[in-house]
Amino acid sequence: MLISTMNDLPGYEVEEVLGEVFGLTVRARNVGSQIGATLKSLVGGELRGMTKMLVEGREHAVERLIEEAEGKGANAIIAFRFDTSELGTTWTEICAYGTAVRVRKL
Repeated sequence: MLISTMNDLPGYEVEEVLGEVFGLTVRARNVGSQIGATLKSLVGGELRGMTKMLVEGREHAVERLIEEAEGKGANAIIAFRFDTSELGTTWTEICAYGTAVRVRKL
């Protein structure tokens, strides 16, 4: 699956636009990482547990995005983006989205 943040793919022609696709996941922080993050925020520095959670969440969202695009018959996704938001005080929503297309190499 070709994935691009651009609205086109150099060297390819978009033959068909199959529509928008999403990959969504909601992650909950565990109590241990929440306490560790709170303590770390007092002294500064990277919150490694939180970083790991977000990386894993993005990977999972992209996997779901690809599954949805393949289900529509796409071989590429253009205008790819991520969006995140906080739900309450312990949940993070991660959404990967873009436009599913069928392309052919020029």
